[in-house]
Amino acid sequence: MSQKPRSQSSSSPLEEIAQAFRLTGWISFWSQLVLGVIASGILVFASLIRNTNANQTAVGTGLGIFFAVAAVINLAGSIFWAFRYTRIARQLQSTNPNNRPRKAETMVLLRTGLIVNLVGLILALVGAEAIVGALLAKALTLPQQGSGLLQINPSQIISALDIVVVQANTQTLVAHFIGLMGTIWLLNRITKPQ
Repeated sequence: MSQKPRSQSSSSPLEEIAQAFRLTGWISFWSQLVLGVIASGILVFASLIRNTNANQTAVGTGLGIFFAVAAVINLAGSIFWAFRYTRIARQLQSTNPNNRPRKAETMVLLRTGLIVNLVGLILALVGAEAIVGALLAKALTLPQQGSGLLQINPSQIISALDIVVVQANTQTLVAHFIGLMGTIWLLNRITKPQ
């Protein structure tokens, strides 16, 4: 039992912060990368299908896809920022104190990461509102049971592609949320009293 407190006290606060940056950076990087690639693929596929079926495009869905794509582009910046956290961890572990970033520099980096993820969340939320609003409009304009199902305009039908676009936007929201939570955790880790 006496060895356990020694092993905990043998690691300096700087080493613990470096380890937190490394672990959080890699978790954020890989989870955002996987979710971003899937969301990007879905949105590209949806855009290609919508361009071939021009009669299926609703105004809200097109605007929603625009904001969803903007959120994915912003996600690329968030992925880069998560990778930067791993580089900061490496610098913090340097034996040369001149190579280590100052606390103020690290705080600026983390605040920028917060802004990048918050902007991405806002873009994805606006996209979600536009997409769901367009789907609701489609659902409300469908004739009710027994009142002429043969008179349905194909552009009024909610398709599987519409739901897939909602899924892609949701994945982008989750990816930005992961980046935001990782950055907030790192900020709390740096600012907590030693």
